[in-house]
Amino acid sequence: MYRLLVPVAFVVAVVVCIVGFERTRPRADFVFVSSGDVFTLDPQRMSWLSDLQIGYCLYEGLVRWNTEDFSIEPAAAEQYEISDDGLEYIFHLRNDARWSNGASVTAHDFRYAWMRLLTPDTASDYSSFFYSISGAKEYWDLRTKQLQDGTFVTLEELEESFGSIVEIKVVDTFTLKVKLDLNVPYFLDQIALAVCSPVYKPAVEGWAIDDSKKKLVVENGWYSVEPPTMENRRFVSLDKESGRIKQKYTWARPGNIICNGPFVLDEWRYKRDMWLVRNPHYHSPSITTINTIQGITIADANTAVLAFEGGQADWLSSVNVEYQSDMLRQKDEETRTNIHAFPTFGTDFFSFNCRPTLVNGKLNPFSNAGVRRAFVLATNREVIVKHATRLNEPTVTSFVPPNSIVGYGSVEGLGFDPERAKEELALAGWRDRDGDGVLENADGTLFPPIDLLYTTNTPRYKWISLELRDQWKKNLGVRVELRGTDNKFFSSDLHSGNFMIARGRWYGDYGDPTTFLDVFKSDNGNNDRGFVSIKIDAALNEAALERDPDKRMEMLRSIEEELFTEEVPMLVICQLLQLYMYEPSRVTGLTSHPRLVQHLWRVNVAD
Repeated sequence: MYRLLVPVAFVVAVVVCIVGFERTRPRADFVFVSSGDVFTLDPQRMSWLSDLQIGYCLYEGLVRWNTEDFSIEPAAAEQYEISDDGLEYIFHLRNDARWSNGASVTAHDFRYAWMRLLTPDTASDYSSFFYSISGAKEYWDLRTKQLQDGTFVTLEELEESFGSIVEIKVVDTFTLKVKLDLNVPYFLDQIALAVCSPVYKPAVEGWAIDDSKKKLVVENGWYSVEPPTMENRRFVSLDKESGRIKQKYTWARPGNIICNGPFVLDEWRYKRDMWLVRNPHYHSPSITTINTIQGITIADANTAVLAFEGGQADWLSSVNVEYQSDMLRQKDEETRTNIHAFPTFGTDFFSFNCRPTLVNGKLNPFSNAGVRRAFVLATNREVIVKHATRLNEPTVTSFVPPNSIVGYGSVEGLGFDPERAKEELALAGWRDRDGDGVLENADGTLFPPIDLLYTTNTPRYKWISLELRDQWKKNLGVRVELRGTDNKFFSSDLHSGNFMIARGRWYGDYGDPTTFLDVFKSDNGNNDRGFVSIKIDAALNEAALERDPDKRMEMLRSIEEELFTEEVPMLVICQLLQLYMYEPSRVTGLTSHPRLVQHLWRVNVAD
């Protein structure tokens, strides 16, 4: 059994080296440790869990979740109305909501932010969220064609197009009206996500204006004044050749960022730490009991645990050490109280690159569904959770976590069947034709070495990747080459398709099967697999039109069955567990709900 016997003095020394020798400010009221830094504080571009977590501190959307039961609570909108047919939403904003510079939060701010979300130039992973809004897809297609054709339009002309096409309307300063083409029962759940937060246009664009105009902007609203010329917008420009909007993301940095949430960004030292302090203009200061939050980035999992055990942090947001199972056993034996594990609304998987060709121009064997089925059938998931992860997570054969959504149930995909795996591979044209133990197709082309991409910030994916390599060599006779990289390069390779198989994990964003299934749409921003199926696209679109909730759930189950018994764009492994470290007698307000959203402003820390 693992025993943590490292002297506290050593732990303190390690952490001081990480967060800097020059600590000149007192300890924050709440300190947490994460393994990776925030990627962006631009809410429309957020995707990673670490980004969203900070986003909920800095920004406030129209509505938010109660993180205990995930019911919807009013936030920037104090009330809202929904038409009987579910197609029209009217949001009435709080008159006392303020940006951190004192300006009022208005319907114009939400309209501007949602326009950014729906503009291809922003490169948001969540643009398709709003395709249910009347005119949204039409606007997206229009702007996409402009970019493809190199058509140059000004920002003002683009905003005019958006206003005439998309049914996101400013009724008055504090009233926003949205019309949908489809009745989306989870629409409020969707817009509670941080990516739907408002942003302050003068800050995003970097308006260079004099003090007198700044005063007018704050007092009367940015929409009431003539915007500066493009030359006087520091953070946004238009590419003269492509017409594409070029955004400088330094707007979302200390000294530039304007927030409307309970906290503001005070300091951000990349890959070191981030400080948040109370927003003095937030409308409801009693919403939180803490004044300062510090997030420390510690990439090494062992050092992160040492930092927590040494008293340098109140919460370790992810426990990724190799001795996780030993720590959980200590809790079972009641010799440890500060480790906590719970199943989440998330799935661990490995993506297949489904594109016809690889980035090097060579033919991609995984573009064939039969090859993908073979690799799934050749995988023993139970061995992985027992001997690679050692956490005995619930294994799954489909994407939506079993019985996680009321009325949906679960779907049975392909299990472990090595003999059928070989048959599938042979049917796809790959077999050992001359008895030398090497697979080849009919024209003599050898099955290529498999490029398996994983991240190195946690040992978990290294051990899973090693197990997959060994299983596939034994059961299929293929060679797998592992390629470990850090999160930044991994994300770039994933989005560009520079892989054959790549590790992945997905957490649902809202309480409906489509939060998982929509990633398989051909045009979805999170479709890193490059999977394209006209049949699946049509079936998802048809389900979106179905008004009968029971029939709709049955249609979605059929889609998932097709995806995970025939198409298999990914190899799902298990339902994810989340491991936290905190002392429950000292830290309260962290939720163990499977949705895995933490509103850090809800945290209380005992003295």
